[in-house]
Amino acid sequence: MNIEDLRIFIEVADAGGVSPSARRLGLSKSIVSRRLSRLEDALGAQLFSRTTKGSVLTEAGSVFREHALRVIAELDTAQETISPNGVLMGRLRIAAPLSFGISQLAPVFAELAQRHPLLQLDTSYSDRFVDLVGEGFDCAVRLGILPDSSLIARRIYSFKACLVASPTYLANHGAPRTLEDLGQHQAIVKKGEVWRIIDEGKVINVRPRGRFTSDNGEAVLAAALAGLGVAGLPDFLINQYIEKGELVPLLINYQIPELGMFVVRPAGSHPNRKVHALIDILIEYFGQ
Repeated sequence: MNIEDLRIFIEVADAGGVSPSARRLGLSKSIVSRRLSRLEDALGAQLFSRTTKGSVLTEAGSVFREHALRVIAELDTAQETISPNGVLMGRLRIAAPLSFGISQLAPVFAELAQRHPLLQLDTSYSDRFVDLVGEGFDCAVRLGILPDSSLIARRIYSFKACLVASPTYLANHGAPRTLEDLGQHQAIVKKGEVWRIIDEGKVINVRPRGRFTSDNGEAVLAAALAGLGVAGLPDFLINQYIEKGELVPLLINYQIPELGMFVVRPAGSHPNRKVHALIDILIEYFGQ
């Protein structure tokens, strides 16, 4: 099995067809098609369903893509390890949060690509926690409090969060004065969210009663601004609205544990220089 056939297969999968991938690779369509056929023959499985609109991965193709990504990542790491001039090369797959990722991280990723011309960046923006190993990611940028896991994490910077509501909501429903009062208020939450609040040195987990639920922080912010209820949001999303009087901080006598931005990666025996380069540039932009 030829490693370049694997790379072409991944390009076709990402581009959605032979023609766009051939343009990206600077190859003829016939060469790309021949390489794919050779790979399918070697595997004894059909990797794509060809349609008039392009090529769609079959179930076998989807499974094989994740394995192919890991094989190429391991090869790129090996090449980097023995590279005498320290040039970064190969593909770096990054998972990032949706709103913050697009608005704040995308320019940093672009700068990383500019600094390392042989580095291929593959970024995916979603607020779900992706399976780094199962989905073939090198690393992820995550915000908040990290759950216990086998992943290796590096904190980039810390930030705060607080509970807020709009003046309209507070005029209609009043403001909570204690943690017990929160149970009487409508909440705007991300799916599965728990509010962690420090009361007399002890962390209390408050499970809000969600009237409006979303999987995205920007959507929660919009609902809070519309007066739908109380929301817990990070300072980088709400500071400007607090300054303008469009949101009001609540329960300011209580504290919320410090949150963070982290780069997480699977545990492995070989340090990935591409991930280290990402960490370095994130610290450069965001580090405290």
